[in-house]
Amino acid sequence: MRTATLLALLACLGACASSTQEVDPYEDFNRAMFAVNRFGDKIIYKPFGKAYKAVVPSFARKGVNNFFDNLTTPRSALNNFLQGKPKRGFNELGRFLFNSTLGIGGLFDIAAAGGMSRYDEDFSQTLAVWGVPDGPFLYIPIWGPRTVLSTASIPVDFTTDLQWRIGDTGVRDKLYVLRLLDVRSRLLTTEEILNKSQDPYIAYREAYLQNRNFEIHDGNPPVDEDFYFFEDDEYFEDDEFADDALDDESYETETPDDVGQ
Repeated sequence: MRTATLLALLACLGACASSTQEVDPYEDFNRAMFAVNRFGDKIIYKPFGKAYKAVVPSFARKGVNNFFDNLTTPRSALNNFLQGKPKRGFNELGRFLFNSTLGIGGLFDIAAAGGMSRYDEDFSQTLAVWGVPDGPFLYIPIWGPRTVLSTASIPVDFTTDLQWRIGDTGVRDKLYVLRLLDVRSRLLTTEEILNKSQDPYIAYREAYLQNRNFEIHDGNPPVDEDFYFFEDDEYFEDDEFADDALDDESYETETPDDVGQ
């Protein structure tokens, strides 16, 4: 375990230095958009998100979140079918049926209580599963971190989201505002963790890309062989070097209990 930990540290340092040009060739543009987004968020979205969280009880916020998740369930079902996962596709259709009826329009996740897990998929994930390259990282105002592929897929995801099928524009726009408040309030804890990093932009970028890779591969991303580039090195034939290095106090770290959130 100690050897693996040291390998992880060294591999991450090498990967960060070598992969920036591959994943983020538009870094100057992205950093500018990141700054614009943070400014707009600071004066508009974040204050409203904090007020929403402070005023609305947690059970009500959970109901709102369930409601909007339910509206995207048919989209998720369609993409599961397109990805060749019929069992998950029918599961999503079942979730939508139960939550829309017994769950009072999706306010209550009755399906989850009955053991039906959620398998959320969007069109960009479907394209990625079938081999379409994700493309470089992009940071878009309001939308936040994306990739070229996920950006190009936005119109399809909009079309297959039931919220945008509501004919009454007044109701649809009010729901859109409520959805923004819901999303922003749920990001408050994560934002605090990422903003504590030395370079928040890189923290946001890496968190998004790692999570996206995790989602595309259904929680089981392929192992990067370059991660083990020290495997045959003579210095690592014995654990002695790793033990000595990790015994140094400089390698001792503490992980907050809520990092996983």
